[in-house]
Amino acid sequence: MSSLPKILPRQQQESALRFSQLPDWLAWQESLHFTAIELGLDRCNKVAERMGLLNPASKVISISGTNGKGSSAAMLDAMLRQSGYKVGAYTSPHLTRYNERICIDGKQVTDYRLCHSFNRIDQARGDISLTYFEFGTLAALDIFQSSEPDVIILEVGLGGRLDAVNILDADIALIVTIDLDHEKWLGYTRESIGREKAGIFRRQRPAVCSDTCAPESIAACARETGALLKQAGQEFTYTIDNDTWTWKCSDKVYAGLPKPSINNNRQVENAAGVLMVLETLADEFPVSQETIKVCLRDFRLAGRFQVIPGEIPCILDVAHNRQAVSALVENVKKIPCVGETHIVIGMLKDKNHTAVFEKLAEIADRWYVVELQADRAASLSELTGALEKYESSEKIKQFQTVHEALEDAEACTCIGDRIIVTGSFVTVGCAIDHLNSR
Repeated sequence: MSSLPKILPRQQQESALRFSQLPDWLAWQESLHFTAIELGLDRCNKVAERMGLLNPASKVISISGTNGKGSSAAMLDAMLRQSGYKVGAYTSPHLTRYNERICIDGKQVTDYRLCHSFNRIDQARGDISLTYFEFGTLAALDIFQSSEPDVIILEVGLGGRLDAVNILDADIALIVTIDLDHEKWLGYTRESIGREKAGIFRRQRPAVCSDTCAPESIAACARETGALLKQAGQEFTYTIDNDTWTWKCSDKVYAGLPKPSINNNRQVENAAGVLMVLETLADEFPVSQETIKVCLRDFRLAGRFQVIPGEIPCILDVAHNRQAVSALVENVKKIPCVGETHIVIGMLKDKNHTAVFEKLAEIADRWYVVELQADRAASLSELTGALEKYESSEKIKQFQTVHEALEDAEACTCIGDRIIVTGSFVTVGCAIDHLNSR
């Protein structure tokens, strides 16, 4: 044990801080590890073990999948908190502020708390190199340990089996929809990706899959691990009837449920999985049907088909892969538009730009392409090269910032038109800052 780094008592940490400001910590973390993404549990697990973070007293719910993780986490968080339980939630990425990633009872943690948690991690890691995401995950677990929530909700960052979140044994695992994304790390088929996502399953513990067309690998992993799988379309079902929907599981029926988004039926699928998770928690953490209805009715989540009304309505959606963009296009087509649709888009370079543009071309009239200010940003030449397969060059404009692109789009639109901002969390986050500054 003498070789382990010494972790100073909390009261001594202020004078020992490597940095005192959150932006300095984050900038340092981005350059600490040799690559932005490196899957694997060993590094994070060792540091968590040194800090005593691997066996929280709280009930742990881990969420993996391709699309819908953030929405499902937000619904669970709201319903549990509305029922009087203390909840810690860890989600990623953030839209406008890093603190969004770690919340206690719906409130973002402070810069001060993050800085001190980062310092504890820095002391504990010794010579272990950690990625930006691993630092954030350990900070969440450290903050939750001192906050003692009843329930911890953890959103997987990438995949599941080798994601830093998976250092904890989830009491309940939730898998949302499965589709192609992050193929370089997870594989090029839904079956291989499903297997990676199902890596959060644990023996004799409940697992829920809200994907009604889940790949067979999900059920196969449940059988192999001995997880107790409840799958949409089998152990639980839902039906949509105009403005309401009905959820069924065995002899339990919730009828007349409000849609969590009037413009986005895909959120009903997420909500159905959330209700199955709540059903598995019912003995310990009961949630009433009335609470469920209130939370579904009031559900809002920034950047998920978020419609900003006005003379020129603006739709913000973080869609950045084939499945998510297909849902975006499906939802847009339901909303009448007498004018043109102007699309502001910036993407990361590891995304399938061609698949995204092919789908968006069904609704687009004008394009405003942005090279994001991010390490993994796709260049303007990459994006326009992919887009010109589906659109003539005279309908495409290029910009260095989302702010410039939105200003130009706003100047070029007239009443009856609409603007859609999509392609990445970074793109939508910048758009939110732009809209808030007006």
